[in-house]
Amino acid sequence: MEKLYPNRHIMCIDLKSFFASCECIERGLDPFKVPLVVANKNQGNGAITLAVTPYLKKQGVASRSRLYDIPKNIKYTIVPPRMKLYIEKSKEVVGIYLDYVAPEDLHVYSIDECFLDVTDYLKLYKKSDYELALEIIQKVYDKTGLTVTCGIGPNLLLAKVAMDIDAKHHKNNIAKWTYDDVPTKLWSITPLSKMWGIGSRMEKNLNILNIYTVGDLAKYDPYKLKDKFGVMGLELWNHANGIDLSRISDFKVQAKDKSYSHSQVLFKDYNESNIRIIISEMVDLLCARLRSNNKQTTVIGLGISYSKDIGSGFYHSLKLESPTDAAKEIVKYCNMIFDRYYEFLPIRKVSISCGGLVPKKGVQLNLFENTETIENEEKINEAIDEIKNKFGKNSLIKASSLLPDSTAIERNTKIGGHHE
Repeated sequence: MEKLYPNRHIMCIDLKSFFASCECIERGLDPFKVPLVVANKNQGNGAITLAVTPYLKKQGVASRSRLYDIPKNIKYTIVPPRMKLYIEKSKEVVGIYLDYVAPEDLHVYSIDECFLDVTDYLKLYKKSDYELALEIIQKVYDKTGLTVTCGIGPNLLLAKVAMDIDAKHHKNNIAKWTYDDVPTKLWSITPLSKMWGIGSRMEKNLNILNIYTVGDLAKYDPYKLKDKFGVMGLELWNHANGIDLSRISDFKVQAKDKSYSHSQVLFKDYNESNIRIIISEMVDLLCARLRSNNKQTTVIGLGISYSKDIGSGFYHSLKLESPTDAAKEIVKYCNMIFDRYYEFLPIRKVSISCGGLVPKKGVQLNLFENTETIENEEKINEAIDEIKNKFGKNSLIKASSLLPDSTAIERNTKIGGHHE
């Protein structure tokens, strides 16, 4: 497999119990010996635990649960979140990583997690990837007091899963996986929601197909997965077999590509029951822009930011099999990304991007769709665009825009999110 697929030296480094560890370090406490919880106690007993110390995790207390979920016999201290502090600490750690690799070989995945491609640096430092990881981990601890876990793999996927699943079980908090480990280590992962990129909703859908382990997924017919889940089905199958062709440099290239994007900060917390209205409305705006510029997209990206007290979220993208400017198609892919990565937390911001833009070259025909139907949809969209351009965006709206959770009518009266 090494000859067919990337065999690089990728590190995935995570700051252990980051928020809680920052609070302990600021107070001169040891996070491995102190029962501390980061949460907004003003929200009462139902407040989300944004982070707990490793000491509490050993007692079975999980991050991202509710305060009332913590067993009553466990005593602990609650401290409020300080996002400014965490951002500064995160920047400090990223600065340490940049002492070892160039910016193009570093991908900041989240506030407490980064990928480093050290392939081209091992000869320079005259170290193995494992030895270099030990040095970086020690330097982070010496300079910040933060403990980290690290996964090493031949691609981003295996490095990430090694870190998530295995690193905490090793003395130095480092786990290295190769392609040879896929059948013995990757395939044994169960439940499926432990696998990077598989959320609880996708897990349920896979269970219906009698897929309960990553090994089951790896051995399933990839074409049936594609029929069921689209391009994401093939990605799931590839990942289950340890295959990931992406590289850190891909993220850098995408950032330079011409793209259209739209983001919206929400006026209240949203969840899976009402966020799809917002996604649909935002896609409508992007599609109108695509059509007005005679463009189609080949890459769809969806970003979700949770409530400020939680301070995290996700951004993921999908490469399409063929270019499109159809709202129905783009909404479908956005919902697929959302269902796969959403963590059932309150949402305060949505970002959608259409990248990899190409000139439109007529109607894209599909063997499984009626040609006349596609052409009629094109004509309807053209008519809608013409009416809105002439009489204003609110001259023609969807019925869903009249629902209480919709923001379309209000936002259509604004410029750049503000009233004229």
